[in-house]
Amino acid sequence: MTITPERPLLPVVTLPTEGAAGTCPPEAPCASGRAALTCRYRCGDACAHDAPNTSDNETFADVMARAASRRGVLRAGAVIGAATAATAAFAGPAAAVPTAPATKGPKGKPGPAPKGKGPYGLRFDPVAPNTADAITIPSGYRQDVVIRWGDPLFKDSPRWSVDRQSAAAQRRQFGFNNDFLALLPLSRGTQLLVANHEYTSEELMYPGYDPANPTREQVETSWAAHGLSVVAVRETRNGSLEPVVGHQLNRRFHTQTEFRLTGPVAGHPLVRTKADPRGRTVLGTLNNCAGGTTPWGTWLTAEENFNQYFANAATVTDPTTAARLARYGVAGTASERQWEKFDDRFDLAKEPNEVNRFGWIVEVDPYDPRAVPRKRTALGRFKHEAAQPRITKDGRVAVYMGDDERFDYLYKFVSRDRMKKGRSASAKRHNDTLLDHGTLYVAKLTGDSPTSQIDGTGTLPKDGEFDGSGAWIPLVSGTKSFVKGFTAEEVLLFTRQAADVAGATKMDRPEDVEPSPVSGKVYVALTNNSNRGAAGKAGADEANPRNANKNGHVLELTEHRNDSGATRFAWTLLLVCGDPNDPATYFGGYDKSQVSPISCPDNVTFDRHGNLWVSTDGNALGSNDGLFGVAVEGRDRGLTRQFLTVPLGAETCGPVVQRHRVLVCVQHPGEKDGASADAPASHWPDGGSSVPRPSVAVVWRKDGREIGV
Repeated sequence: MTITPERPLLPVVTLPTEGAAGTCPPEAPCASGRAALTCRYRCGDACAHDAPNTSDNETFADVMARAASRRGVLRAGAVIGAATAATAAFAGPAAAVPTAPATKGPKGKPGPAPKGKGPYGLRFDPVAPNTADAITIPSGYRQDVVIRWGDPLFKDSPRWSVDRQSAAAQRRQFGFNNDFLALLPLSRGTQLLVANHEYTSEELMYPGYDPANPTREQVETSWAAHGLSVVAVRETRNGSLEPVVGHQLNRRFHTQTEFRLTGPVAGHPLVRTKADPRGRTVLGTLNNCAGGTTPWGTWLTAEENFNQYFANAATVTDPTTAARLARYGVAGTASERQWEKFDDRFDLAKEPNEVNRFGWIVEVDPYDPRAVPRKRTALGRFKHEAAQPRITKDGRVAVYMGDDERFDYLYKFVSRDRMKKGRSASAKRHNDTLLDHGTLYVAKLTGDSPTSQIDGTGTLPKDGEFDGSGAWIPLVSGTKSFVKGFTAEEVLLFTRQAADVAGATKMDRPEDVEPSPVSGKVYVALTNNSNRGAAGKAGADEANPRNANKNGHVLELTEHRNDSGATRFAWTLLLVCGDPNDPATYFGGYDKSQVSPISCPDNVTFDRHGNLWVSTDGNALGSNDGLFGVAVEGRDRGLTRQFLTVPLGAETCGPVVQRHRVLVCVQHPGEKDGASADAPASHWPDGGSSVPRPSVAVVWRKDGREIGV
């Protein structure tokens, strides 16, 4: 393992342990390595409040407990038999999983994977956990920064300076806190980089920032720093990538950019405002997290923690409206950033419907500089994390989505119409309508082990794995609602509440959800949920097998007959994350002395060999966040190797794994409690006494060969 920064390194700083200054306190539901500052600005302190899902939809464990208490053991046995029969009916055969015994390395030191061995794509020396203020990469590799917050996109973009920021300048520069990342084909040696800018951390952005009294210029600059960027990048002679400043396809979308509402909710009375009485045009997109790309060449971006931007929910007196707001975590009086002081649309007392215009999947055509982005309402409204399509066997489009909240749900949308192949004008017009018509489903998962074997400790059941079957429950299709008491439009506007009624399975923060382009299996990153099993909260079930789940897990879902249009599936847990020396962890049956420790999985992607790559957010093991390669098939299934770590206080986002390059978004470097633009906790990537700048980084092999072979 080597540290190969492009600039001189700062001394290594030891991360505080859980509960120390700079992290969430142990009594907080997050209780991971994430700073409280991150929680405040990224998700509006979601983990400091009760989870908004207060529904009593039953888990399989609930059914079993009730059966045992009311009818006795014989009745419980009948329920088990019925559930087993249902499993056989719902799911095809699950993939076989090796069951090699888990062994431990030296006490407290998980053993690294053997050098030079393993499957293609993962043959690199794993990086050890560390707390360096640098990107740490394997020996034999190089790294560079592709683009930073504030870097120019256009010929007239002003040069960035922390002391000379303005809204006008930021609209012409790369935005803040890049999250989702994709590279789309353009021309030989040139690609189109698309990135989300999830949120702003004002204390780290503006010298002398006063949270109680933000200035108009600071607020408008933050409006401009949110949103999306499209920028052409070209290969350099040394193997890196660099922006093509002034390229005709470069664009910035921000909080004042026009977006169009499409699909069943467009024009509905609950999305009409004073500024938009027709309910069809929205200014901006907020808190864009993960996303996806479509086979027809567009980009899907997911609006996540939009709730935190809206003020004065406490003034709402109508009980129905108040319940809807509460289910999405919209609460309180003033917002953290206080945007409502400068724009009435963020004040629910003045514009009660503006909040309903956020929380959607947005489709962007990055190849058309004149195209207006569309908010696709047929895909439902919630705290979207991810939107990755896969084509069904009959040619339709399935889009997989997670709702990133404790005890919330996993979703799938299947289009009504088939995709048209090709790049003709006719195909483009047709495919432009695909995501406006279809069926939205929510997942219900059932384990195949007796409840008594799922005790919340993470101990494997007697069959040697956490697995089971599942069904996609239809919520709405076009103008038809399948949820009693909800119109079709209400299902799409208040999808969480509709899914509550439908009895979906409460999950441990489903974040990125992506189907493998090699196998078709779907992988779900479940980041953590320290409230699992707490008083009054849902306890462990086989799909979420640990109470006080601080390290998260990764679920593998196999659609019936490998068809993404199916309504039933089999599932298994590929990883139960944490320290491999902890008996409550599981790595697909692989020898645990030979894997890297991993905590809080967030985003996922794949290499061309079919390996899963996982980035982390909020590492609860005392190390910086990182990127990991995981084998998913064959004798190496479960082998997990750390490829890189990001700098102090940063999160690893938006991984892209190409044949010769790996790219990551380094989000919120230096975001540690007590840090500010006047007293930064990190100086990455510019070094010296500079403020940290969220950036896109690239890693490649020094010898120019493929990654991990």
